[in-house]
Amino acid sequence: MIDVAANWNRVRQQVAEAARNAGRDGDAVRIVAVSKTKPIELIQQAILAGATDIGENYVQEASEKISRITTPVTWHMIGHLQRNKAGRAVELFDVIHTLDSTTLGAALARHGERRGRPVRAFVEVNIGGESTKSGVAVEAVEALLASLATRRWLLIDGLMTVPPVAASADAARPYFRQLRELRDRLAAHAADNAPLRELSMGMSDDFRVAIEEGATIVRIGRAIFGERT
Repeated sequence: MIDVAANWNRVRQQVAEAARNAGRDGDAVRIVAVSKTKPIELIQQAILAGATDIGENYVQEASEKISRITTPVTWHMIGHLQRNKAGRAVELFDVIHTLDSTTLGAALARHGERRGRPVRAFVEVNIGGESTKSGVAVEAVEALLASLATRRWLLIDGLMTVPPVAASADAARPYFRQLRELRDRLAAHAADNAPLRELSMGMSDDFRVAIEEGATIVRIGRAIFGERT
C-alpha cells in the first residue's frame, strides 16, 4: 500500500530543506505531483495531503481525471503536445510545459484569444541535444521567442527541461546550470510576453540538485506515487 500523504510530506520537507540550503526561501519551489498512469484515488490523496499542482502527460488521460476531480488545483501539461490537441489542452490545463515550436505557440495563442485569456506556457529545451527527446535546441530558443514575441495571447513564463539520464544526480548539475544561465541571458532582453520567471527542472532522482541550480518548479512522480505501472 502506497502512503501518498507520507510521501508528499517527505518530499515537501526535502524540497524546502534543499531550498534553504541554497539560500532560498523554503517555499520558493513549487512541487508538481506527476500523476501519469496513476488512479484518481491516489491523486485525491495527494491533494488532501496538500498538493496544489498536478502534472499529466497526455491530454486524453488528463481529461477524465480533471472531469472527476472537483478540488481546485493547478493542472500542468508536462508531456509532448501535438498541435492538433492544443485546443483541448488549453481547455484542460493551466500551464503548458512543452512549447517547442512556432506553430504550436501560434496555435496556443489562437486558443488563448478565443477564450479571452493568455495561455501560460514554458519553452521545453532539449538541453542535452538528444535525438530521442522533444524540445528546442539550446541555440534555437532565442529565435523561437522572437518568432512569438507579438503573440499577446501567449505568456511564455519560463523554460523547462529533462536532462540526459545520468549515473548520479550531481551529474545533471551542468544541464540545470546551463538552463538557468540561458534563462537569465534571455530574460534580460525578453519581449513583454516572455517574462521567463520560472525554471521547471528536476524530478524524483535529482530535484535537490535542480533546486540548488535555481529550479522554481520540480516535477515529482515516483517519490510521491510510487513506481509507474
